[in-house]
Amino acid sequence: MTSAEVIAPKKNLERLLLALSGGVLLFLIACSIAPQWMATASPTDMRMDRVLLPPGGDHWFGTDNLGRDVYSVVVHGSRYSLLIGVASVVLGCFAGTLLGLLAGYFGGIWDAIIMRVVDTLMTIPGILLALAIAASLGPGMRNIVLAVAISSVPGYARIMRGGLLSLQNRPFALAARSLGASRPRVFLLHLLPHSLPPVLLMAALGIGSAILAGSGLSFLGLGEWKEVPDWGAILSQGRSYLTVAWWISTFPGIAITLFVLSINLIGDRLRDVFDPAGPLE
Repeated sequence: MTSAEVIAPKKNLERLLLALSGGVLLFLIACSIAPQWMATASPTDMRMDRVLLPPGGDHWFGTDNLGRDVYSVVVHGSRYSLLIGVASVVLGCFAGTLLGLLAGYFGGIWDAIIMRVVDTLMTIPGILLALAIAASLGPGMRNIVLAVAISSVPGYARIMRGGLLSLQNRPFALAARSLGASRPRVFLLHLLPHSLPPVLLMAALGIGSAILAGSGLSFLGLGEWKEVPDWGAILSQGRSYLTVAWWISTFPGIAITLFVLSINLIGDRLRDVFDPAGPLE
């Protein structure tokens, strides 16, 4: 068997997984954008005559302890889970990139102060840091977003600073300086554009982790949901009924798993495509 015959099935499997991941991701994004079209019932429609019904033709994911259609609740809850993930990544990426840019540009005492704070935060596990911040701020979706965002700032700051420092002595940067370009111009027009791709790739991969962290905080009761809960809160509500109604917690758990797995698979492929060093293999 030739090497080409060995590699071909592996490539086909990778393409299949990538296509499935893209399909799952598109479906879940569609659910979060237009849940009223994707759901089969209102997520707030409670009927005591259909409490804890198992999955079937009328209710694909069964019903919960309040008689709500679990599929519709999961579909509508995807909007809040995705919002937490995207918003926290945007905030964390912006703040971390800004800190890394300041540390790399000014250097000296500013670099030392910023990076010592970043190093201190990185000694604390991200989910533990997010839990402490969310607990101190109080329950609510906004506080969950802030907690997850703050816990992700150190990673973005280190990547941005490291990228700037590694590029300062590259030939294109030295050539720009030799032609009389000012230091701010070199940073903004030459170093920053080359330092951003790794940060943006990290942000794309971080959405899955942010959704997972946000769902974990909601599961622990740090969310505040008036009508439709997010996936973590649905999991928390269903844990009391695991022995009699496993479907209440199982399906939102599957949704979280598929979403995070799809983002990671697609993100790994994007890293192989855009990483200047190329795939590890």
